[in-house]
Amino acid sequence: MTQGFDFDRRTLLLGLAASAAPIAIGDAVAARRPGFVRRKGSRLMRDGKPYRYAGANAWYLAWLGSDAAFGDRARLRRELDRLKAFGVTNVRVLASAEEGPLHNAVRPGFVNRDGKLNEQLLVGLDHAMAEIAARGMTAVLYLTNFWEWSGGMTTLSWYETGQYIDANDPAHPWPAFGDASSEFYARQAAVARYFAYVRVLVTRRNTVTGQKYSDDRALMAWQLCNEPRPGGSPAAIEKNLPAYYRWIDDTAALIRSLDRHHLVSLGMEGTIACAGRTEIVARAHQNIDYLTAHVWPLNWGWVNGKDLAGTWEGGRARVLDYVGTQVRLATEAGKPLVIEEFGFPRDGELYDPAVPTTFRERYYRLIYSAAEASLKEGGPVVGTNFWAWNGEARAAHPDSRFKDGDTQFMGDPPHEPQGWYGNFDTDTAIQAVVREHAARFATS
Repeated sequence: MTQGFDFDRRTLLLGLAASAAPIAIGDAVAARRPGFVRRKGSRLMRDGKPYRYAGANAWYLAWLGSDAAFGDRARLRRELDRLKAFGVTNVRVLASAEEGPLHNAVRPGFVNRDGKLNEQLLVGLDHAMAEIAARGMTAVLYLTNFWEWSGGMTTLSWYETGQYIDANDPAHPWPAFGDASSEFYARQAAVARYFAYVRVLVTRRNTVTGQKYSDDRALMAWQLCNEPRPGGSPAAIEKNLPAYYRWIDDTAALIRSLDRHHLVSLGMEGTIACAGRTEIVARAHQNIDYLTAHVWPLNWGWVNGKDLAGTWEGGRARVLDYVGTQVRLATEAGKPLVIEEFGFPRDGELYDPAVPTTFRERYYRLIYSAAEASLKEGGPVVGTNFWAWNGEARAAHPDSRFKDGDTQFMGDPPHEPQGWYGNFDTDTAIQAVVREHAARFATS
């Protein structure tokens, strides 16, 4: 355990004043050493060759890597072997979780209200990164969460204010949670806690490999947050924009002051995160290396999970329109685009691994076809990460809900039904779709 953090924005800005401006993004980042992924215009490059990938989300790998009752390093190795076997070469991993009072947040977390770090989880992340490197894969590590399932921004604010709102609380319907979570950006003390954790992780030395994270070629990018929105309601979005942009720019500058080799990404969903305002997406990525898109047709009401056949065509059209908008924004920015989250339910919106994935397969092909078309046309899409990998995990309870103390971690986070979007080791049809895309993407 470490002592509590003592860090604020003024300290950050004083420390960066001399160095932030000269640290260029894109071409200059990671260009000094071989083996690092870097940006060249709208492409990602590695050792002089275009770098593109079919990837997956597996937020829980640090928990599996821990030497604790909830850890399972043998399973960590098995899951990565499975992913690599059907073509996955990049994994997006949660590298922070804030312990607090939220009902659906995973426990334990990486840090608590006293500023104490959970070394077991940090070592678990070390093991995950070592195993990813051993397989020639790369990782994206995200550093907090807009949503409640890992504590996130709401919990960072609670550390300072003692106040919080649970997501999906009937007493505080949407957009109350989104508005409350986005208050984080203007809370200097909460942001200082976040900066302090970022500094700890970016400067950490891996206890397994002996290598600093800043020197690890298996790390593709640091990501500021999972789905950071400037607000839930249009009014909150407008109010928060100055603080939102400042948080993005300051965090990117902090990371680059500590690590000149790795890309910096934001983790934004795209225009859905800001009420369709394309100018916000453009400004938010001004000092960020590449754009990201998350595409959730069921969550966004574009399809009906109980009538996928009847609502597919309408949902399909909206998905293609949404992806097209994100491709256009990346093209205008002259930067790469990664479709880093996309998920779809099993047939009938059921959770059992035995239920077919007919429409999920169709949806994955839709996303993959759009990515491959962009590549063929010289467009900006360079990577895809499906959500998510469940592997050998199975729901521990008949209601498919995660409960405190459960250790069957899977891609479906603790606040969601277990099996809702994640792919199991028995989902061979989906694996075949990913494998086919990976092969086409690698050779195009």
